[in-house]
Amino acid sequence: MPQDAFTLRLNAIELDAALTGGRINRISQPGREEVSMVIYTGKRTVKLILNANASDCGIYFSEDERENPLIAPNFCMLLRKHLQSAEIIGIEQIGFERILALHFKCVSDFSSCERILYAEIMGKYSNLLLTENGVILGALKTNTPDEGCRRLILPGAKYVLPAPQDKIDPRDKFALTALCAHAEGDLAHFLFTRISGLAPCTAELIAKSFSGGDLAAHVYDFIFSDEVQPCVVERGGTVVDFHARMAENATKFATLSEAQCYFYAKKRSKNLLEGARRRLTSAVSQAIKKQEKRLAQILEKQRTAADAESIRQKGELITANLWALTRGMKSCELVNYYDEQGGTVRIALDERLTPSQNAQAYFKRYQKQKRTLEALAPQEADVRRELAYLESLPPLLASADSTDDLKALEEELVAAGLVKLPQLPQARGAKKKPEIPFRVYEAGDFAVYAGRSNLQNDRLVRSSAPEDIWMHARQLHSAHVVIRTNGRKVPERVLAYAAAICAKYSAGKGDKIPVDWCRIKYVRKPKGAKAGFVTYTDFETVLGDPARADAPFDAEQ
Repeated sequence: MPQDAFTLRLNAIELDAALTGGRINRISQPGREEVSMVIYTGKRTVKLILNANASDCGIYFSEDERENPLIAPNFCMLLRKHLQSAEIIGIEQIGFERILALHFKCVSDFSSCERILYAEIMGKYSNLLLTENGVILGALKTNTPDEGCRRLILPGAKYVLPAPQDKIDPRDKFALTALCAHAEGDLAHFLFTRISGLAPCTAELIAKSFSGGDLAAHVYDFIFSDEVQPCVVERGGTVVDFHARMAENATKFATLSEAQCYFYAKKRSKNLLEGARRRLTSAVSQAIKKQEKRLAQILEKQRTAADAESIRQKGELITANLWALTRGMKSCELVNYYDEQGGTVRIALDERLTPSQNAQAYFKRYQKQKRTLEALAPQEADVRRELAYLESLPPLLASADSTDDLKALEEELVAAGLVKLPQLPQARGAKKKPEIPFRVYEAGDFAVYAGRSNLQNDRLVRSSAPEDIWMHARQLHSAHVVIRTNGRKVPERVLAYAAAICAKYSAGKGDKIPVDWCRIKYVRKPKGAKAGFVTYTDFETVLGDPARADAPFDAEQ
């Protein structure tokens, strides 16, 4: 994203026109490196975001409702103390740097002064600093002299601008003319490496728009023109960049702030989605590893106890040959009448025990291992059921494409004890959160529903009519899909579309995935079964194409 001096200059002009004369109504800090200000401009109330995060730095309007921490951070409290109800008297760019200065007139019962909030939009070095009379009152990110830094950022220190880059300032026409006279190689790279305040994409736009003539004049006019054509570039449904000037294959916006608001909202939504997906996937992976380790231990114990029958046979053989054995023998070789070939077997004996006592010792070992096997059998079944349930979750997490999907899955993981949420104080009389809706698709006159989680899959089955059609990927983990029939016959094209939806939200790979379907009346939930587990009969199988689920339903197909 080009948060360079070129873009920030145009951003400052836009913000100054929109906010000058406005008053600060509320200040909050929803993120560690993000401050929001609710400002009444005299005509309407807007929310201004000042973000100093390395990847999302910028100043723009937003309509997002973010949850604020219960206890305001120190920097937020500082801003409230000094800027609450302050009037914005101007917003300007400092030189041709990536720094905006927000000027405030602060009036109290006893004093009146001007304070400046500097927003340094410089990637990983971004920061917010509040000053009065050139002295820092506080900063979002501070340092100390012990850190060996070139700039001291500490309350009470004098505010000093960051050291300039070793590039020319494009405001200096003579230096710009001298530079452009020796332009060589790739023009975009040349401009980016020699002129301060330009992002690579801005330098590329300048190079593309140059068609010959006076290069210095073209660069100067491009940078300092007030022409704005805000846009956002998207690829595959994912935002890639925003620009102050029109780019190819981009979506236009009325203002630069609207473009940034759209860009950052989309980017934040994707980051939150991926962050939540990673967190939930990690919890499921740990649970799967835990159950796999437990199963391995059970199988090892079963393997150790698997020779219980041979131990019983040894005890029987000793008992049948008591007359031939004496105390003090370390072993014996007896005819094995359990062997159809009539061979012999060597049996170890405890020389301290009598033959009868050796036989009883073998019988005790047999009984112990038999009890072990009997105890391990239900444990193995429980672990395998738990593993089957846990293995149904990764496909659901992988196919989640909205925050509602992940919220539904998070609710399921919390109910299953796999994820713990922080216990926040509950307001008295607080309403219960509404249930997250199913995924809903329209297939002509039919509605198709798909569960977002195993809990939703169960709820979908329970809420469906006996004649509704139920679908599930054959021998694969998938979402449950239901076609509401209202007693009508379902056309083949609707079945194919619903099968495509089921295939999309399954663990299957490829163009054609087998999907079983039957009436809801043939679907049963076994007693005590895990969420999402059902049995079904009287079914048929169709092939579902996941790609069709992303396209609108075509009644002619």
